[in-house]
Amino acid sequence: MRFDVITLFPDMFNSIKDEGVIARAIKKSHLSIHTWQLREFSNNKYKNIDDKPYGGGGGMVMQVKPIRDCINKIKQANPKTKVIYLSPQGQLLKHKLAKELSTLDSITLLCGRYEGVDERIIEYDIDMEISIGDYVISGGELAAMVLIDTVSRQIPNVLGNVDSLNDSFTNNLLDYPHYTRPKVIDNQAVPEVLLSGHQANIDTWRKEQSIKKTQKKRKDLLSIYKNCLQ
Repeated sequence: MRFDVITLFPDMFNSIKDEGVIARAIKKSHLSIHTWQLREFSNNKYKNIDDKPYGGGGGMVMQVKPIRDCINKIKQANPKTKVIYLSPQGQLLKHKLAKELSTLDSITLLCGRYEGVDERIIEYDIDMEISIGDYVISGGELAAMVLIDTVSRQIPNVLGNVDSLNDSFTNNLLDYPHYTRPKVIDNQAVPEVLLSGHQANIDTWRKEQSIKKTQKKRKDLLSIYKNCLQ
């Protein structure tokens, strides 16, 4: 998969391009991340890409032309790319949506700043708005990184031998508890079933624990899980 990111701060993405799971996936050519400095598409000597809002009010608004020119440049190479604007007004990013996005070949992410972008960009150039939560952050860069990481985990081979099928939210349940060595520490022992070697019993225990955790922490998810069973 190819990610194109339109941003005023491309260096922020070095943190995921150079470290961790995403960096390894890039090295293995499972995905790529390309950043586009929006100021390079400005048509004035000061490289401004924003202006005062019509109708008054505080803050500045990102202009149409630099954003549209950048999107069109990206589409020259990837005409079918899905253009997503990271916005608190967008559809909430959940596991199901991340899974759907992971099947695409190309995603273009627009990172907003200031008071946001000119509404004509949203109406005519954006395929989808996505939010990572009901709160406001200073810009779309952090949200874009969250989306890239969440979606990339669903791409085959990105996690290597790690099993993502049992991650939290996969089946509308939270993940089961995990333990590692030592078997006992400070009089706290690993559950015996995990030491038994009986995989069927382990699987049953894990499923029961997932349901208990979801019941305790996210009853809303448990209701969805039960409805899916009917």
